[in-house]
Amino acid sequence: MMKKQWIQDFRAIPFLLPFFIAYMIFTIFPIFKGLEMSLYDWTLVRKIEFVGLENYTKMFTDRHFWRTLWNTTFFVILTTPTMVLLALGLALLSNLNTKFKTFFRSSFFIPSILSVSVISFLMIFMLQPYNGLVNNIIQMIGIDAEPKWMADQGLAWVTIVVVTLWWTVGFNMILFLAGLQDIPHSLYEASEIDGASRWDMFKYITLPQLIPIGRVILLLQVLASYKVFAQILLITGGGPGGATRPLIQYIYEVGFNQNNLGYAATMSYALFFILLILSIIQLKSQRSGEN
Repeated sequence: MMKKQWIQDFRAIPFLLPFFIAYMIFTIFPIFKGLEMSLYDWTLVRKIEFVGLENYTKMFTDRHFWRTLWNTTFFVILTTPTMVLLALGLALLSNLNTKFKTFFRSSFFIPSILSVSVISFLMIFMLQPYNGLVNNIIQMIGIDAEPKWMADQGLAWVTIVVVTLWWTVGFNMILFLAGLQDIPHSLYEASEIDGASRWDMFKYITLPQLIPIGRVILLLQVLASYKVFAQILLITGGGPGGATRPLIQYIYEVGFNQNNLGYAATMSYALFFILLILSIIQLKSQRSGEN
């Protein structure tokens, strides 16, 4: 019996081997190569000399690193809870048994299939001063103002957060919608017979049933928000005055503009360990919650 099972397992090896090779080349090898690069003075052309932990020491005293890390963390604080609550609200709306539910689902999800360059161009076009769509609407309703959306620090953050929410909320909405449709309808029928209100059904049936998928969405959103880069680079360029520059943009600038791949790899590993710690905390809290 054991031999037969071993033969069946062995037959799967030719089918798994191509993926395993690709995984080793494009995932495992870059991890160890990046760790090696962080220990060297490494340029785009070649590695120059071994510097040990010098890059890590430099990172802890680099004010640009800490500022961009704070900018990224601030973005996570702004977007993560808002994204989860907004996605839940849109999922509840899309789950209503109305003739508009198909329209709701498609209109909420369509922006998430667009590329970041398209999203960024649309926002720049709509928010440009004097002749932008948003400023024209503001003036049409009688407000005498000409907001500089990308030039003011506060408005720049508002722009980035709104763009990110509009662009990515559809994916999280679909996950919540799948969780809603997986809730047994018999639970609502039984609670209705017992005289429960809609709020009681939402509080004691819907929310508890959505906790597992909600934890997954929270973890995915934190990880995605810490990796923010493209929309900020294309819309504000990290400005004004570096106020919205995220950590990955700083890593990109150090690596490719300053030709210092060793230090860029060091900061990449710092971000990797931050995400690893957050993931472990989230998974442990999820297990304790289940217990």
